[in-house]
Amino acid sequence: MEKIRAHLIIEGRVQGVFFRHHTYRKATELGVTGWVKNRWDGTVEAVFEGEKDRVDRIVQWCYRGPSEARVTRVDLQWEDYKGEFDDFRIAY
Repeated sequence: MEKIRAHLIIEGRVQGVFFRHHTYRKATELGVTGWVKNRWDGTVEAVFEGEKDRVDRIVQWCYRGPSEARVTRVDLQWEDYKGEFDDFRIAY
């Protein structure tokens, strides 16, 4: 199975709505590695690595987010797979 890496900046009402926590749960459920964090400008940033179909699923989920969120824009960059993560974590 092909492995890929996605780097996202998610804009909208994405802080204060447990976006990071829900992303962590979804990534762990899918077996995707990487991290998610709040940024100083009110956006959420995430990096996902793993099997293509699983990363695609979490990326699509990020366009919606949890029910409390209102995602208005996602800046998605596909990057070379690095295999640098052992798990998924919330970064600070």
